Amino acid sequence: MSDAVIEKVDNAGVVRLTINRPKALNALNSDVLSALEKELVELEQHPSLRAVLITGAGEKSFVAGADIAEMRDKTPEQARAFAGQALRTIKRLETLPVPVVALVNGFCLGGGCELALACDWAVASDNAIFGQPEVLLGVIPGFGGTQRLPRRVGPAMALDLVTTGRKIDAHEALRIGLVNRVMPQAELEDYVAELTKQLMGNGPQSVRGAKQAVHDGMDQDLDSALALETSLFAFCFAGEEQTEGMSAFVEKRKPDF
Repeated sequence: MSDAVIEKVDNAGVVRLTINRPKALNALNSDVLSALEKELVELEQHPSLRAVLITGAGEKSFVAGADIAEMRDKTPEQARAFAGQALRTIKRLETLPVPVVALVNGFCLGGGCELALACDWAVASDNAIFGQPEVLLGVIPGFGGTQRLPRRVGPAMALDLVTTGRKIDAHEALRIGLVNRVMPQAELEDYVAELTKQLMGNGPQSVRGAKQAVHDGMDQDLDSALALETSLFAFCFAGEEQTEGMSAFVEKRKPDF
């Protein structure tokens, strides 16, 4: 296992990935991306996976961006390859079949913000700082920021952030819909533990189906997306999970998923 990304099993079915470059504020370089992709490939085959948590080592930074020292002297061809590696890795995170939760502590800038945008939940501590400051460096976001950000917060706010390079605090991030919750830093872990407990109490296949419906339906016209939802809804009735869930409701007991 690479030291660049640390994997920890929080409890049965919940895996935590920690970007581990605290001295560099967890900046994404080629080694980190390779290590993260390796972990994600393995998680794709995890038979009992229920949720993934991703965070950065230390209290100062989730991920402060891509590694500028590594990028500075790249040619256009090398920059394209670096962006391609990042896009491939982040797409693997986004398309994991289970809920993915970003625990955002401190700086969440550039590539870090783009990493968080690929997660289903972003839970921020009250010291979190967000932004896409690439224009201040003479470039644009290259890890999906110009595409995922407008899908999350709308094109007007996305253009504001990617063309000014300004940074926003956790509360503004919550207001514009960039994050789901803002917590005092001391309470972040307790909240995420409660969130994963809630997720674990639901039907695992129905949670996966709900995520698939939302993600796949977003890029379809409404009629096609509704047809997808109907198919996934009907598929729920092909297994034991629906029988157990509805039987438990009728019998006024907790379902055993």
